[in-house]
Amino acid sequence: MSAAAARAAAADDRAVIELGAAALAQESAALAELGRSLDVRFAAVVRELLDCRGMVLLTGIGKSGLVARKLAATLTSTGTPSHFIHPVEAAHGDLGIVREADILLAISRSGNNPEVISLAERCRQFGMRTIAMTGSGDSPLAQVCHLDLPTPVEREACPLDLTPTTSAVAAMAMGDALVVALIKLRGFQAEDFAMFHPSGVLGRSLLVRVGEVMHTGKELPVVRTGMNLRECLPEIVDKRLGGTCVVDGEGLLCGICVDGDVKRVLLAREDALDLPITEVMNSAPTTVDADMLALSALRIMEHRPEGAVTLLIVTDGEGRPVGLLHIHDVLKAGLL
Repeated sequence: MSAAAARAAAADDRAVIELGAAALAQESAALAELGRSLDVRFAAVVRELLDCRGMVLLTGIGKSGLVARKLAATLTSTGTPSHFIHPVEAAHGDLGIVREADILLAISRSGNNPEVISLAERCRQFGMRTIAMTGSGDSPLAQVCHLDLPTPVEREACPLDLTPTTSAVAAMAMGDALVVALIKLRGFQAEDFAMFHPSGVLGRSLLVRVGEVMHTGKELPVVRTGMNLRECLPEIVDKRLGGTCVVDGEGLLCGICVDGDVKRVLLAREDALDLPITEVMNSAPTTVDADMLALSALRIMEHRPEGAVTLLIVTDGEGRPVGLLHIHDVLKAGLL
């Protein structure tokens, strides 16, 4: 057994858990300190990005490059067109992508990487605005760029203080802070997010309306108030939705009768089948509008104050049932 394996075997589970907890606590404290250190330089960078009329180009090498790629993707998906450009590839032709209206946001822990510094200098020659996100405002990269957004950390969570751990988390969190500020200032809405994510679960959940998945027309179970339970059962059974809408002579909603209502009255009364449906139904059903988001309707089903339900009646502006939404309809739509 190797020395490393022997040490791992000797450590009990509690000791291993404590190692992880210490790392998380260290990084959490670093983020809290970073938040307290924000000043007008953060606001200046946000306004610079907000006013950008071209692309925001993100760059970095190593772990900083990975953070830059993530930030480019997040900015793009929230209304700020962005792209990652590799500093080495930029020196071999990829600079052809840049335009004067673009902004370069360079991420570097040390701010000393020559390729990143060279790219920032080149971008300035193109007339672009440049921003540095570094661990030190005195770094060469910070000095080259128009704006500097410091993300200092006292030390890495790595016990050797070498592996980019806390510094990478700080850079990523600072990027998220920029994104959140831009979302607020742009007035970016859930509908905008959905437009950029039409194929994902998040996008669909912000686009699909109740009216698109509800049962309507011949699929909608409806009975009249003058009927008894015996006469209503075929509608409940044949439509296979576990319940039926109850309407009056003018088609206005009076209640809902679901499988549970039927079972309870059958157990309680020998003459249950002869009871008027109005004595069996729930006269205060929860209703929704066809334009409501299907996911919002699901939340109503799950968190209804009177208790969770699996059916919601969809009504028009006059109180007439136009559809019935079953919880399975939402699940089948792939919104979760």
